[in-house]
Amino acid sequence: MGLILCATRGGEASLRTQNAAISLAKERGDELAFLYIVDLEFLNKTAAPIMVDVENELAELGNFLLIVAKERANEEGVKTQTLSRKGNVREEIKKAAVEINATLVVLGRPEEGSSAFQLSNLHTFADEIKDETGVEAHII
Repeated sequence: MGLILCATRGGEASLRTQNAAISLAKERGDELAFLYIVDLEFLNKTAAPIMVDVENELAELGNFLLIVAKERANEEGVKTQTLSRKGNVREEIKKAAVEINATLVVLGRPEEGSSAFQLSNLHTFADEIKDETGVEAHII
């Protein structure tokens, strides 16, 4: 039995990725870990008090999204855990994969023009995950 790591952020694209990860875990008999990351790099020039408020709000939103994802997976009979992190998305995904001994990282395919990752960059990131952690990464 393996452990699939699925980063999530909410929204329609994330729901599709979660559904695919749930199906994959069920098919393979793997456990599933959903990961939410609060990344405030886009606010790097904002006043510190505002950043604390935004960080707390995003963390609360993330916890809610993780609870919903976990409930959906559990309804499908998939054993699930959740992780919440703060920091750079790329680095935190790699760290989490190593820390939980993931056997696979699932990355959601970006929608046209609506993601921080372009598909070509996502392929590069998937290769980076494999090279740096030894964990396979699949784009769904």
